[in-house]
Amino acid sequence: MATRQTVDVVVAALPAAVTPQQPVAPEVPVSGASPAASDTSPVPALFAPLNPAPVVGALRWRWPSQGPLIGRFVPGDQTQQGINIAGSAGQPVLAASEGTVVYSGSGLVGYGELIIIKHSNEWLSAYAHNRRRLVAEGANVAAGQVIAEMGRTGAVRDMLHFEIRQNGRPVDPLILLPAH
Repeated sequence: MATRQTVDVVVAALPAAVTPQQPVAPEVPVSGASPAASDTSPVPALFAPLNPAPVVGALRWRWPSQGPLIGRFVPGDQTQQGINIAGSAGQPVLAASEGTVVYSGSGLVGYGELIIIKHSNEWLSAYAHNRRRLVAEGANVAAGQVIAEMGRTGAVRDMLHFEIRQNGRPVDPLILLPAH
């Protein structure tokens, strides 16, 4: 389980609220994941990227879900520090890289049901607006493992708000995710 200090540091690095954007024209498809063999873990990995994932240090990033991109990262804008991917209620949300769940809850206003994964001392990823969280704090997750079901908690539509942070600072996920 994450220490209170770790969770406080992670929570302090996130903005107070996230406001979903209107669709960006043109919509960018985020599909391209294909089924992969499931493992014996209680939450199997369902998708693998078609294109090789960019490598950052020892990390390989992959798309956390399928669907059209409806919101983009805007540097300096506290409400757009990640990307928004539209989808359907219950759609799988996947860990973008392997790591340890340091937060799984609904205590941050504007994020709804939220999961934060620590990938290294430098990198975190956040997955917001889930209908249901499938991993608990302290769980080790594999890249591509289903960690949640997409929903609309804290949002106006079914979607995933996805952020990547380097040393607590937001990074545009589109520069780290594989091309489609």
